[in-house]
Amino acid sequence: MTYETRGFRRVLLELGGFCKNSFSNFFSLEFLSVLAPLLLLWEFLPRWNIIPESLIPPLSVVARQFWFMLWHKQLVFHVLWSMGRFFAAFFIATILAAPIGLLMGWNLKIRAYVLPLWQLLSPIPPPAWVPMTIIFFGIGSKMHIFLMFIGIFYPVLFNTYQGIKDTDPRYLASARVFGASEFTLLRKVYFWHAFGSIIMSLKTGVAMGLVMLLIGESYGGRMGIGYLLGQAKDYFVIPEMMVCMVVLGFIGWFLIEILKYVEIKLALWKIGR
Repeated sequence: MTYETRGFRRVLLELGGFCKNSFSNFFSLEFLSVLAPLLLLWEFLPRWNIIPESLIPPLSVVARQFWFMLWHKQLVFHVLWSMGRFFAAFFIATILAAPIGLLMGWNLKIRAYVLPLWQLLSPIPPPAWVPMTIIFFGIGSKMHIFLMFIGIFYPVLFNTYQGIKDTDPRYLASARVFGASEFTLLRKVYFWHAFGSIIMSLKTGVAMGLVMLLIGESYGGRMGIGYLLGQAKDYFVIPEMMVCMVVLGFIGWFLIEILKYVEIKLALWKIGR
C-alpha cells in the first residue's frame, strides 16, 4: 500500500468518524420522536390558521424559498463570502488571544502588566465598537473582520487564561521533580490541562463571531448571509429570513461539531466521560 493510499484511507476514516460522532444523534429514535412532531406542527399549524401564516410560514414554503435562494440569489456565494471573513477573524483572534491568555495564566508579572487592560476593555459590548470601527476602517471587509475579531478575542483570551491559571499544582510539582523546564511545563502540562477550556472558548468564539458577522454585514455590505438577512428584514420576506436563520444555525452547529471532534481526537483522557 502506497503512502498516498494510506493517506486517502486515513482521511476517509476520519471523515467517517466525524460523521458518526456528529450526525448519529440526529438519527436516534429518541431525537426523531421529538423532531418529527415539531416539523409536522411547523407545517400544519400555519396551514390550519392556528398561527398566522404571514408571520410563521409553513415548512414547505421555507424549503421552497431555500431552493429559490440557492439558484436565484447566489446563496452559496453569500455564505462562502461570509465564511471567508469569519475564518480570517477567527484565525487572527485565536493566534493572538490564546498565547496571551497562556502567558497571563503562567507568569504573575505578565499578568500584572496586561490583565487589568483586558479587564477594562472586555466589558465593552462588541456591538458598541461598530461606530468607531466604521470611522477607522470604513464600510467593508476590514470592518466586518475587526468586529468579528472583537467578538472572538475576549472569550478565547479569558478562558485560556483561566484554564492555565487553574492548572493543578500537583501536576507541576511532579513534572519539576523529573527536571522539566518552564518551557516544557508550558507545552506538556499547562497547555494540555487548559485544552478543554481553550476548546470551550473557541466554541463561544464561534457563537460570538457569528453574532458580530450579522451586525457587521448589516452595515453597508453587499455580500454575505448577514446582508441577505438584512434585505429580507427590510422587505419583510419572512421565508427568506427563516432560511438565513436556518443556514446560520447549521453553520454554527457544524463549526462547533468540528471543535468537539478535535477535542475528542486530542484529549484522549476524556474518552468515555
